[in-house]
Amino acid sequence: MAVKDIAFVAYSVADVPRAVAFYRDIVGLKPAQSFGEHWAEFDVGNSTFGVGRGESIGIAPGSQQSAAFEVDDVAAMREMLQAKGIKVSDLNESPACFSCFVTDPDGNRFALHQRKA
Repeated sequence: MAVKDIAFVAYSVADVPRAVAFYRDIVGLKPAQSFGEHWAEFDVGNSTFGVGRGESIGIAPGSQQSAAFEVDDVAAMREMLQAKGIKVSDLNESPACFSCFVTDPDGNRFALHQRKA
């Protein structure tokens, strides 16, 4: 028996339709399955990112900060989000990548990441 893949990354939100609008219309994720006010999924490469009402299983909205989305131009994406009034951190550089952190309407944080060539 072994772990063979990551099934999905999920963030708890207070308002699923608001979260769907944010991740679809602002961040640009591709919608996948949706289960109304309770749960919605996005296709991200070969993975799934979900947003849902996690209070019933003990996950408070705004408590997640583990997802990192790979983008082609992190600086341009950061500027676009800032122009829309979204809270975005400074751009960080490491030997292997550039990244910044974005805060969604519930207070969850995620990274935008760009690998160096």
